[in-house]
Amino acid sequence: MDASTAPHRIPPEMPQYGEANHIFELMQNMLEQLLIHQPEDPIPFMIQHLRRDNDNVPRIVILGPPASGKTTIAMWLCKHLNSNLLTLESLVLNEFSYTAADARRLYLQRKTVPSALLVQLIQERLAKEDCVKRGWILDGIPETREQALRIQTLGIAPRHVIMLSAPDTVLIERNLGKRIDPQTGEIYHTTFDWPPESETQNRLMVPEGISELETAQKLLEYHRNIVRIIPSYPKILKVISADQPCVDVFYQALTYVQSNHRTNAPFTPRVLLLGPVGSGKSLQAALLAQKYRLVNVGCGQLLKEAVADATTFGEHIRPYFEKGMAVPDSLLVKVLSQRLDQQDCIQRGWVLHGFPRDLDQAHLLNSLGYNPNRVFFLNVPFESIMERLTLRRTDPVTGERYHLMYKPPPTMEIQARLLQNPKDSEERVKLKMDLFYRNAADLEQLYESAITLNGDQDPYTVFEYIESGIINPLPKKIP
Repeated sequence: MDASTAPHRIPPEMPQYGEANHIFELMQNMLEQLLIHQPEDPIPFMIQHLRRDNDNVPRIVILGPPASGKTTIAMWLCKHLNSNLLTLESLVLNEFSYTAADARRLYLQRKTVPSALLVQLIQERLAKEDCVKRGWILDGIPETREQALRIQTLGIAPRHVIMLSAPDTVLIERNLGKRIDPQTGEIYHTTFDWPPESETQNRLMVPEGISELETAQKLLEYHRNIVRIIPSYPKILKVISADQPCVDVFYQALTYVQSNHRTNAPFTPRVLLLGPVGSGKSLQAALLAQKYRLVNVGCGQLLKEAVADATTFGEHIRPYFEKGMAVPDSLLVKVLSQRLDQQDCIQRGWVLHGFPRDLDQAHLLNSLGYNPNRVFFLNVPFESIMERLTLRRTDPVTGERYHLMYKPPPTMEIQARLLQNPKDSEERVKLKMDLFYRNAADLEQLYESAITLNGDQDPYTVFEYIESGIINPLPKKIP
């Protein structure tokens, strides 16, 4: 049977369950691990993989030239994410590994470790329980294309790769001021990060290999290698400028590693736009509906259509309209449910605005199973809202709409006959805004994954931010 003439009635709970529990990503990750490890008996392997529950632990690679601060950023990320930091030195100094003993001997002689041996050390370390449970951060590894390929061949795949970048002149100057604490291994700088304690200051030492010539040679080697490493990490690599305060670099890196990459998982948008009257919710809903074929569900418009069409619900709503009274939530929700249960909303998704206006309405919406998977708060200053709404006018002769500031009438004659809608009066607008902000805090607490946007800018700029929030996964919440 043609699906277009008799579409399958898929209960809305099914895709919602899949999205809420990340079923597609779960199966994708399990399939990936099966293909990498190719176990003789896949069933026990899959059971063990699911029991680990470590698909979302950090798996991060941080690359960068000498003196770019990658070790500092890696250490801060490690503390914040409660993960494991893996450096060349920590791998070589592992006292419980025979492989590390061989690597240590070579490292003391040559200050380097053969790629095959290094990758073997990484494989051994990542198999340890702490790395399996809490993830890992590789600092400055891989250093060459060969190392990157060997790591990939073993199925070691980072989820995020950060590459720090800065001009060579800045890096050379920064390296010359570097000092190290022999007791703690902490790195300080004579200009940017000098320890306050005199005891620490007195024991600081100048590390080896930081002269201008030595740094320039290391930078040359780094640039030669990094251009061949970058192609190994398409779509997961982010370049961050290291020529800025270290705290700024850290927060950019943290934001990136807490983000989720886009997947091919089926996704039906259920978008909720919240904001005060005049914040542009209706326009943004129309833009989303036009571009992504979402069903534009404006609560106020639904009620007007029900009354105009003289439906059963419309007849119950009409007396409230005629008396200028608020429609009861119980009646409002029935009209809304009737629309959201239609097949186009289930298949294509929807963008809802004008409801809920308070916490009780939000709980009512959730209790009926209409849980939005993207929520946006449009913040607009009080003065801007007043400017947008109270200066709107309508020509009673032509029906043309004007704005005294943004779209003034062309002649004085037209301006003289313009009328203001009573709902745009200053008193009515203030009342609506007070009502919204009285309930806004409760709604923000309920929708804790909501994205807050500055709505006081060009509407197409606002739309770009909303669009980005819909097509990209929500960032992970890490305490």
